[in-house]
Amino acid sequence: MITIQDQLGISHSFATAPKRIISLVPSQTELLYDLGLEERIVGITKFCVHPFHFKSTKKVVGGTKTVHIEKIKALQPDIIICNKEENTQDMVTELSTICPVWVTDVLTIEDNFNMITDFGQLFNCRTEAQKWNDKLAFALSDFKTFIKDKPLQKVAYFIWKNPYMVAGSQTYIDALLKLNHFENIYGTKGRYPEIELKKIRLEGDPDLVLLSSEPFPFKEEDAFEIGRFTHHAKTIFVDGEMFSWHGSRLLKAIPYFRKIHERLSLTLF
Repeated sequence: MITIQDQLGISHSFATAPKRIISLVPSQTELLYDLGLEERIVGITKFCVHPFHFKSTKKVVGGTKTVHIEKIKALQPDIIICNKEENTQDMVTELSTICPVWVTDVLTIEDNFNMITDFGQLFNCRTEAQKWNDKLAFALSDFKTFIKDKPLQKVAYFIWKNPYMVAGSQTYIDALLKLNHFENIYGTKGRYPEIELKKIRLEGDPDLVLLSSEPFPFKEEDAFEIGRFTHHAKTIFVDGEMFSWHGSRLLKAIPYFRKIHERLSLTLF
């Protein structure tokens, strides 16, 4: 018998490690694959784009906010993986009538390590989970040495337009900004606040404006519009997966962050 709490503190018990998994969180689908659980994954969302071949080998059951309940029932899952931010409470409640729903809540890098450890226990792949945590710990230690003498820079991380929205406090994005010595000028304004561009200088006047590739596809004209409300801020298009995806993606994000800083030091943006 396996009894373990998810990151919301909900206790789940299983006679054996779950064999049929549906993942409704793109970043965690990638993590499950990296933990060697490909054969157990039976359902994913249309946004689960890594690994690429899952689009043709796994059943797509909907998106992250709406799913096809009957498709999920037909797959006879032992467990459904959700995330507090990615999925809705109503969805979790409805899915709980089918099978246990495991909900993650990753706001910090430490939460990310804990999630990987939990998956190792839950799916009886402790060795693989420990290997991933060891790799991440080593990469983080190396990056912190690289970043320690970099100057603190004020940033605004944009995720949406019409209305303009940014990443604020209590988000995984904010945690990764801090890792990069980026001071989030909206770090005290709630999780994803709407903002007015005309107030951006009064609210912190960033040195850098980061335009995420997801969920909104920002374009050059957006960079120009936002930039003209700042005081000579550099505007950078960044890979949203690197800043917002939990799990094993962090291992790819760290060298990506290093390249950002190397290019910034050469003022190539």
